[in-house]
Amino acid sequence: MQIIPVILSGGSGSRLWPLSRAAYPKQLLPLTGPDTLIQQTARRASSLRNSTSPLIVCNNEHRFLVAEQLHEAGFQPLDIMLEPVGRNTAPAIGAAAFRCTEEGPENIMLVLPADHLLGDLDKFQVAVESAAGAASEGKLVTFGITPSSAETGYGYIRRGKSIRDNLYAIESFVEKPDKQHAEEYLSSGDYFWNSGMFLFRPDTYLAELKRWQPDMHEKCLHAYEKASRDLDFLRLETGAFQACPSDSIDYAVMEKTENGVVVGLDGSWSDIGSWDSLWDVSPKDVNGNVLQGDVMVEDVADSMLFARKRLLAALGIRNLVIIETPDAVLVADKNRSQDIKKIVSRLKENQREEFLFHSKVYRPWGSYEGLVSGERFQVKLITVKPGAKLSVQMHHHRAEHWIIVKGTARIRKGDESILLTENQSTFIPLGTVHSLENPGKIPLELIEVQSGSYLGEDDIVRLEDVYGRV
Repeated sequence: MQIIPVILSGGSGSRLWPLSRAAYPKQLLPLTGPDTLIQQTARRASSLRNSTSPLIVCNNEHRFLVAEQLHEAGFQPLDIMLEPVGRNTAPAIGAAAFRCTEEGPENIMLVLPADHLLGDLDKFQVAVESAAGAASEGKLVTFGITPSSAETGYGYIRRGKSIRDNLYAIESFVEKPDKQHAEEYLSSGDYFWNSGMFLFRPDTYLAELKRWQPDMHEKCLHAYEKASRDLDFLRLETGAFQACPSDSIDYAVMEKTENGVVVGLDGSWSDIGSWDSLWDVSPKDVNGNVLQGDVMVEDVADSMLFARKRLLAALGIRNLVIIETPDAVLVADKNRSQDIKKIVSRLKENQREEFLFHSKVYRPWGSYEGLVSGERFQVKLITVKPGAKLSVQMHHHRAEHWIIVKGTARIRKGDESILLTENQSTFIPLGTVHSLENPGKIPLELIEVQSGSYLGEDDIVRLEDVYGRV
């Protein structure tokens, strides 16, 4: 029997805005150390005895970022499964279960959110080993975290009778409580925090999914059977998955099944769902402050200040979150950090780019960063990784000037092919078919000056693309 880690990487982390954006969410950020959260999760899974390479489930927009971060951390995933649209955890796990059955019916799948923090790996190993026997016997096991405080930002699980050491029947799942109920749960000793981690055989989960959610089971099956290979990715069929009902595994299966059990996990854990929860798990100075970047404080206490681009100075404040990024600054009462999603919802409603992107946008070939913009022009810094190539493309509404500032660029411009190095430049007229490639061994950096009547990113007509984006 092997354990197949299934890492779910579909969240947007809206309550950690402005660091977390829809196009670059919190699981891809190094919030608690040099590794990003998804890299930490992959390392945690690989530390378990008898574990295989992880199966990743993520959305289409994050696929290259996820693949690159896993590669950087030294992991070759079993597969990277792409959801064409988000349908919550129950369908994502269903599609993953169909993939896991191909690895052998005797295996069990360990479902892990990509964006959680877990401190004590030895206790995690013990909890997984305790759960493995029940999972192999046909139980759907969830992991309950022994609560250390009356937390109102987590769901809870009320444990029932003891089945054996540290394994309990599930009495009920409880929504995020108010402070009074959270304190009652903590004092009773009968409740766990709901971690969102699960262990079960794939055939067990699929049988329960078919019993309680037959339409969801059918759509997941069709989406998987019609899935296609796209480079290193397994792309679920769009139509079937779009038609799939959207629901969490808790609502869809775990609250209904008679085979659900909970294993207790006594150790430091956080879903890092908000700035106050990140403050809780971060190292602090003598005044209770979490400071990152170029930050200067005087008479500041119990606050979190992150600076990404500029000097951030604060004087005489208490219990605040101040996050500075190149294109947005957040100032919030730390106790209100759960409500930041309301700001994000307004950004989305107003179609503000700050909801979706940072000023630096990552692409499979590298990145581009907006430097300055006006009514009919904008200036970007483009970085191309060694050996990478942008798509062969053209624009209907803009012309482009390229100035090489570092490295070597191979440029196709109409029928012309040229090689440029530092301090050389070229002009791409409107409507000209062109491409850009870095043939060197160091990153290529160039300044791009766009001019024209429309400068949106959707004015790109891709004709050829090594990353399959045509």
